[in-house]
Amino acid sequence: MQHILEGNRRWVESKRAEDPQYFEKLAQGQKPRYLYIGCSDSRVPGSAITGTVPGEMFTHRNIANLVVPTDMNLLSVVQYAVEVLKVQVILIVGHYGCGGVAAAASNKQHGLIDNWLTNIRDVVRLHDAELQAIDDEEQRLRRLVELNVMEQVRNLTKTNIIQNARKGPNPPQIHGLVYDLKEGLLKALVTDAEEVLADIERIYATEAEQPTTQG
Repeated sequence: MQHILEGNRRWVESKRAEDPQYFEKLAQGQKPRYLYIGCSDSRVPGSAITGTVPGEMFTHRNIANLVVPTDMNLLSVVQYAVEVLKVQVILIVGHYGCGGVAAAASNKQHGLIDNWLTNIRDVVRLHDAELQAIDDEEQRLRRLVELNVMEQVRNLTKTNIIQNARKGPNPPQIHGLVYDLKEGLLKALVTDAEEVLADIERIYATEAEQPTTQG
């Protein structure tokens, strides 16, 4: 713990050396441009890999960067980011070498987390033919990481939060990216979600019910 506290003090000193009012300004409120939905992996810190600073990015992280429609934690983050903070861009970021994806692709039990990994196994089911055609295991897992990101983009666009935001004047852009641990670079997989939205609109689009007036 002492290591953490000392690291914090050094960071504070460095920020105040750059700007004596840094923390006073930061405490006045947040107006982030981005919402980052990423993996909990300690090697993939969202702010560091995107070059953003405190106040620029609202963040949610979980195992394998999933957007699960029954996850109230994630949905609360998305709703607050979109409806209150008015973020302009949502980034769903996966990474090659993801342990959650690898665990889901195996035929082994891992305990409680198996219930969460079922969401990735659904991605395997949807794309089984493509994945089975890839002989090399590492390349197959890399492709599954990419497919998982693209499916999570789809899952996000299905939510009524995003559907309602798209009816307004400035809906957030949604991008799917993958991070390469070996290179440190981000790769764009889905640049905005217009094609994804067009594909699912007929089935998943919903309208808010209008209140009836009592006579």
